[in-house]
Amino acid sequence: MKHILVVDDEPRIAELARDYLERAGFRVDVAGNGADALAMARTRVPDLIVLDLGLPKMDGLDVTRTLRKHSNVPIIMLTARVDESDKLIGLELGADDYVTKPFSPKELVARVRAVFRRVDADRAAPERGTVVRAGEVTLDKRRMQVTLGEQRIDLTATEFELLATLASQPGRVFTRAQLLDAIRGVEVESFDRAIDAHVKNVRRKLEPDPRHPRYVLTVHGVGYKFAD
Repeated sequence: MKHILVVDDEPRIAELARDYLERAGFRVDVAGNGADALAMARTRVPDLIVLDLGLPKMDGLDVTRTLRKHSNVPIIMLTARVDESDKLIGLELGADDYVTKPFSPKELVARVRAVFRRVDADRAAPERGTVVRAGEVTLDKRRMQVTLGEQRIDLTATEFELLATLASQPGRVFTRAQLLDAIRGVEVESFDRAIDAHVKNVRRKLEPDPRHPRYVLTVHGVGYKFAD
């Protein structure tokens, strides 16, 4: 049974999220602030965190920053901020997805399932084609591991799926919409600039000089490709 940590300082919202996620078959813990969330993430090691950005004292962005120093656990943000730039900040810090408040509990469950499908599909991939090599970059889909030469690169599940999609077909140009479908699935809505945030993270971790990328290249007016 997948274990989810819901972090929200509004008990009504936390209980609503917990109830729907438990009905969907998940085990759920709840934390009401950032400090408790970090402590529970260390001791109980959830498979996914649903994290409100508007927490008191230590907000969700600070929690995400701290988590990403030692963990690639998938994070879905809960945000009351409708401005795309606010959502991009969370994604650039390493969150995998977001849900805007007020939210539909069914949408939250759908996005949680989409993240787990992505992770489970990679880990359960058949033996053939599980290792992708493109230049010095090697992706092991079964282990969800990336190496650059001899150096291991730690990516979140979303970042890994994005890079795997691009590297599986070097030279092919993917539109942002195609990449969104690959990493999220068509059943959930998002916005194209979310891909830009994930690409920025991949470049920061993978590229020797993220300002002059060698591997993940921009095709202006279209999208992205992996260097051929």
